[in-house]
Amino acid sequence: MSLLIKNARQIVLVCDKMQPHLTAQEIPSAFKVLENASIAVDKNGNIEKVATKPVNESDFDSVIDASGMCIIPGLVDGHTHPVWAGDRVHEFAMKLKGASYMDIHKAGGGIGFTVRKTREASEEDLLKSFIGRLKLMARHGSTTVECKSGYGLDTETELKMLRVMEKAKALQALDISVTYCGAHSIPTGMNEREATDDVLNNQIPAILAATANGEVSVDNIDVFCEKGIFETGCTKEILEKGKAQGWQINFHAEELNYIGGVEMGVEVGATAVSHLEEISDAAISLMAEHKTKAVILPTTAWLLKLKPPPVRAMLDAGVVVALGTDFNPNAHCMSMLRIMNMACVEYRMTMEEAIVAATLNSAASVGLAGKTGSIEPGKWADLVLLRVPSWEHCIYQMDASDAIAFVIKKGKVIYSGK
Repeated sequence: MSLLIKNARQIVLVCDKMQPHLTAQEIPSAFKVLENASIAVDKNGNIEKVATKPVNESDFDSVIDASGMCIIPGLVDGHTHPVWAGDRVHEFAMKLKGASYMDIHKAGGGIGFTVRKTREASEEDLLKSFIGRLKLMARHGSTTVECKSGYGLDTETELKMLRVMEKAKALQALDISVTYCGAHSIPTGMNEREATDDVLNNQIPAILAATANGEVSVDNIDVFCEKGIFETGCTKEILEKGKAQGWQINFHAEELNYIGGVEMGVEVGATAVSHLEEISDAAISLMAEHKTKAVILPTTAWLLKLKPPPVRAMLDAGVVVALGTDFNPNAHCMSMLRIMNMACVEYRMTMEEAIVAATLNSAASVGLAGKTGSIEPGKWADLVLLRVPSWEHCIYQMDASDAIAFVIKKGKVIYSGK
């Protein structure tokens, strides 16, 4: 069904030349906002044109009057862990008393706690909770979400999580970029080498068989590359195995310690690297040179009281910076609107840099910048309409979810606000 969205106060195109991403140096000339404009959507749910002149309404099946509203691209959440059972509110209390991430991990909490609960959960219960979370993300303006497995750490449960993601694609509207993260932690009773061999020789072959049967599909591969967990040697083996299957490399590195994960990632052709609180200056230069996307997760450093990642230095060096919520039992945030505000306040990003990072660059981090992340003809009509006086309010208001009038995915309204 074709759609016309008319009379918008502002439309944030992000860019208008199908750029694959934008660095901080490119944003001043590339970033585009139209005043008093309309968007035409074709019957396939793609943007047909963006116009500042009147458009014939009779040519469309449906019309939305966006008078007084501002339109931004649908937000792209570049890093989430949304399939799991059991919350970790008890660990939040531990953190408030001073326990560190590794203190909780060594005490059997953290990822290990969620792994136990997720292994116990039925596929049906995981699917129900996952769909509920995706709908809440849509309520906050996200239209595409990167989703990781990684709370199984064994073949059976990792496959269960991947099946849940595959089933969810047909049961809700958001696009899901599926990331296999079987190397999220070392399972109890294994060492690093044993866990690596299990991923290489058991988990990945089983996933490939399930893919051939149409049960699952995988877009990206992830490893938690960290001192004392999966260090660079084993991480490299796993990432290269995934790359050989055609999966994009999109992995965790330099969150708690600097161990050269970024350098290794650039060497193996990583599309994106997440966290980066402990990244080195030399690694920043490498990421800028190779246009490796840095997926920044403001909730992580804030909640764990870690050293903030040097985001301003990355931007100034020309790194392509993306954003994600890092939604997981440890960081219960589903709002990319809030993440943009945090990125500006905590990391001195400009509002233009933040919205580019939450749209085009996050799309680039999962290989989807040619389809979403900006409002341009030919791309999916993924749009967020807000009742705000200017587009900047979607960041300025801390969490402008209540200002959302409509969330549109591929030309269809998937959420309507007050």
